[in-house]
Amino acid sequence: MRWLYIAGIVAFLIDQISKYVVIHMMELWRIRTIDVLPPLINFRYGENRGINFGLFDGGSEAARWFLILLAFGICIAVFIWARRNHLGSWGCAAGGLLIGGALANVLDRLVYGYVLDFLNMSCCGINNPFVFNLADVFIFAGAIGLVFLAPDSRQDDKKGQ
Repeated sequence: MRWLYIAGIVAFLIDQISKYVVIHMMELWRIRTIDVLPPLINFRYGENRGINFGLFDGGSEAARWFLILLAFGICIAVFIWARRNHLGSWGCAAGGLLIGGALANVLDRLVYGYVLDFLNMSCCGINNPFVFNLADVFIFAGAIGLVFLAPDSRQDDKKGQ
């Protein structure tokens, strides 16, 4: 479980520090766009009031608090599931990435009322209009990691027969 805590704290801090540096120190909030390695990596200011890619962007206070409570619920469920299933170091790290990323986005919703996004990636003639942040990357990587690193309950069922 130590790796769950470490990965969670690291993911949370990296996301929050990156947002502070890019959005506040580099003043992305004011200039709105910075081309870093165009078209592959660009900084574009975004305020996400919905879930990933702006889905369910109602903008209401009820929606904001629903998303905060949903994220907390998912974090608690992943934490309990990780404790009960003895995921190993890599599985715990994946769970920590998911939890740390989710809590970083929760902090944004609590402080700003929305999630700060700034990363935009396009490639191969495709212009991607969506922006995201490192917390989104950690959530996605953690979820994929849990899918592939979680113990197979079917194997346990076969052993018990």
